[in-house]
Amino acid sequence: MIRNDALGRLPVRHAVPELLTALAERGTAVLSAPPGTGKTTLVPLALAGLIGDGPRRRVLVAEPRRMAARAAARRMAWLLGEEVGGTVGFSVRGERRAGPATRVEVVTTGILLQRLQRDPELAGVDVVLLDECHERHLDADTAMAFLVDVRAALRPELKLIAASATSDAAAWADLLTVLDGSGPAPVVWSKGEGHGCRVLFTEPPPGVRPAHGTWVDPALLRHVAATVRLAMERHEGDVLCFLPGTGEIARTAGMLAGVDAEVLQLHGRAPAAVQDAVLRGAEPGGRRRVVLATSVAESSLTVPGVRIVVDSGLAREPRMDHARGLGSLATVTVSEATATQRLGRAGREAFGFVYRCWAEAADGGRPRFPSPEIKVADLADFALRVSCWGDPTAEGLALLDPPPAGAMAAARAVLGSIGAVDGDGRATERGVRMSRLGLHPRLGRALLDGASEVGVRRAAEVVALIGEEPPRDYGDDLAGAWRAARQGSDGYGARWRTEARRLERSAAEALGGDGRGGVGERGGDGGAGEGGGDDAVAGLVTALAFPERVARAREQGGYLMVSGSGARLADGSRLRSSPWLAVAVADRTARDATARVRLAAVVDEAVACRAAGHLRSGGEEVRWEDGDVVARSVDRLGAVELTVRPLGSGAAPDLVREALLDGLRREGLGLLRWRREAEELRARLAFLHRELGEPWPDVSEGALVDRADEWLEPELSRAARRAGLGRIDAGECLRRLLPWASGEAVRLDELAPERIEVPSGSRIRVEYGGGRPVLAVKLQEMFGLAETPRVAGVPVLVHLLSPAGRPAAVTADLASFWRDGYRAVRAELRGRYPKHPWPEDPSAAVPTRHTSARLRGER
Repeated sequence: MIRNDALGRLPVRHAVPELLTALAERGTAVLSAPPGTGKTTLVPLALAGLIGDGPRRRVLVAEPRRMAARAAARRMAWLLGEEVGGTVGFSVRGERRAGPATRVEVVTTGILLQRLQRDPELAGVDVVLLDECHERHLDADTAMAFLVDVRAALRPELKLIAASATSDAAAWADLLTVLDGSGPAPVVWSKGEGHGCRVLFTEPPPGVRPAHGTWVDPALLRHVAATVRLAMERHEGDVLCFLPGTGEIARTAGMLAGVDAEVLQLHGRAPAAVQDAVLRGAEPGGRRRVVLATSVAESSLTVPGVRIVVDSGLAREPRMDHARGLGSLATVTVSEATATQRLGRAGREAFGFVYRCWAEAADGGRPRFPSPEIKVADLADFALRVSCWGDPTAEGLALLDPPPAGAMAAARAVLGSIGAVDGDGRATERGVRMSRLGLHPRLGRALLDGASEVGVRRAAEVVALIGEEPPRDYGDDLAGAWRAARQGSDGYGARWRTEARRLERSAAEALGGDGRGGVGERGGDGGAGEGGGDDAVAGLVTALAFPERVARAREQGGYLMVSGSGARLADGSRLRSSPWLAVAVADRTARDATARVRLAAVVDEAVACRAAGHLRSGGEEVRWEDGDVVARSVDRLGAVELTVRPLGSGAAPDLVREALLDGLRREGLGLLRWRREAEELRARLAFLHRELGEPWPDVSEGALVDRADEWLEPELSRAARRAGLGRIDAGECLRRLLPWASGEAVRLDELAPERIEVPSGSRIRVEYGGGRPVLAVKLQEMFGLAETPRVAGVPVLVHLLSPAGRPAAVTADLASFWRDGYRAVRAELRGRYPKHPWPEDPSAAVPTRHTSARLRGER
């Protein structure tokens, strides 16, 4: 029996007529409804005609998470007074409860994508509702882009709805532009009629450090736990506390020991039975509950009994180091949209309270929406999907954000290396099979190729282990974790076995249709690797999945991956003595120099070379290393050197020359022989280039290295090592850059003379190394000179020296100095140097290099 009383309390019911009208007239719509209004549960029932007077339709509801999909289906079935699997069903990876009578089916966005690629027309489906669009998951964005394509090219009658509580409605409306050219899709707004809630801010104590990578300051977790206790003292009801990850959930649970409540942990890896128990609520008269949850509880879920939300203000987002092929998770500040979603969990059943564990002054500095996953994630799976869809560049797809060019290039390189796409980026037959496995392409490659080596079942089990990453307490040895999963009776073991069976069926289907025989002929469970032990099988399959992560032990400790990234094992790992590893799970934060190995398997060099054969190269390598030219013949696997043989004098001259140039770039032109005359010539040329420009050459480090052909040959080509560079006379070579062709070279001594003759008759050297030419001369030798000397039209900076050669004054205007500055210098120095002339009027005095007595004698 339909529970009309519960349906009647859902505020979104008022928006349903407008939504149905929009779909009837325009075919698409954006539904914006606050959290808790019923958009996930009431709207699909109305669209299917199961409540109200609308036409009967078959509706697909796409949710971003398995937990949300199961919970939404169960809630809708409960509203209809039925069990799940009848009129309302769901399909998630590894579990399907739906049948011929199902009118509303809730699926994950990943399942929706697989269905679209198998059946682009979605035969039999009338309406697709994409829920929680604001989360900007890559699968959801991709699914919507494909659905827009389907409406435009195959099924204009298919109805599409983008639904969210906090999404940018205008952007989605533009994306769902109506086919008849009448503009953006209509936006239907639903007002909330919830019970409301009060927001309180609890500022963390001073000194809490910002999160980085997956590290969160324990002081912040203590603050969150204290806030939970405070909220429980002040208010009735259960608590829903949002934390960024499972590690923080476990630590916070420990900090809540002794609290008068049942502490539950809710996250994507929790067993389905635990998830369902949390969502069913407490037994009547039972204890209060504190539910510590990741972002899985942000949307599409109602946790019964919750009156209090405690928000840590943090979330986890994926990041990808495309150069090294390493993914990681980053702890980030939640966006305004995410904070609003979390807030909406508090007032669903009664007036609620929301405690935000940050300063109120910092609330306005948050981003409006989460980072679109397409901007930060690994795009290999996305690139394969769009290639199979027929648009390898994704340029023709209706995406809110285009994929970054660099990430797409990295993804296509991965796909090309495993044979999933051809040279033009279009999906091969093999790539199409991979895309239908419901796996990342790397794991698809490992499953298909591993099956022919070790058998379908064993390959499926290892791939399931990598895809369903085991708990940390299983250890970092993949083969050991495999044995533990086979024997284990925990929630992870059950999930792993379900996934392994699914992959075994999928692989058998894919291999049976490749035109080369059935599973038995491709290896089956009696394949070539059947006799191999767990370590060998786990290593081979992992290496096939992640060839760039095959790693060899370093002499100084740790490992070097084929990708060039360093890696380290945890202290005490049984893998530490292994010369080669295939790394299944690793992460590297921005502050870490090396990746942390979370899960790996032992391999040998032969397996490493087979798996990463496309990265193998060999030949002569001549480079500048440790201050000299190193020439050798190298056989390498990516960044890992397999064998090395010194070349001695047999290295190719062009490679040696390039290595020497690299040495000059790195260590500078000081590697050449610079006499004093050469350094002075370079300084004079730098001055002329700065003041006069062309044709006087730029003699900076970079410019001289770039023009090595013009001034360092043939000496550079004759050198073989660092010592050869040291024998090159830089001054003689530098003269080749003088502007001989224009005739200006002969003016060098005129424009930038080495020495200037001063009134005393001395020829004084000019220093050109600073910002202005410097003439350092004894003060008495400049008597009688009113005009400051110039070079290339630039007044020199005159350093006037005492009779002992010490600086007495600096001026670029001699006339001004004689008039205003000389008097003070005379007063200070004539008593110290009485034998030297100190006339009252230096501008009219006779210049001299000598004492007063000698000067009188000369007269």
